[in-house]
Amino acid sequence: MKPDIHTIILLFTGVFSSILFIQSALDKVFNWKSEMDFNKEHFSKTFLSPTVPMMLVVLTLMELSSGLLSVAGLFMLWRTGETTILFYASCLCSTTFLALFFGQRIAKDYGGAQVLVSYFIVALIAVYFSFPG
Repeated sequence: MKPDIHTIILLFTGVFSSILFIQSALDKVFNWKSEMDFNKEHFSKTFLSPTVPMMLVVLTLMELSSGLLSVAGLFMLWRTGETTILFYASCLCSTTFLALFFGQRIAKDYGGAQVLVSYFIVALIAVYFSFPG
């Protein structure tokens, strides 16, 4: 059976999201103190400053969930050809990028925000190609 272009795009975007978010979440878990210190400094002059510890927990959970749901979606795509889980994973990835983008803009890290745009576009492509139906 020859895979179609939609399946190939979903495979690449799913693997990309899995690698990106699982690695990022694990980096936060295994380097918690340095991640916390960095984020406290990064947001020190913003209204988000008091929320950094909770924000870091939520972001870590969002990243880990995005990556693991992408893996589950890839497994379902491989086993059944079904894209529903990848669709929800792609939506969660997009939401996670929006949270990251929001933080970068609030911190006035415009370069960091700009970098996230390309990642967000990849997530939106995955949303489009995984849309069930």
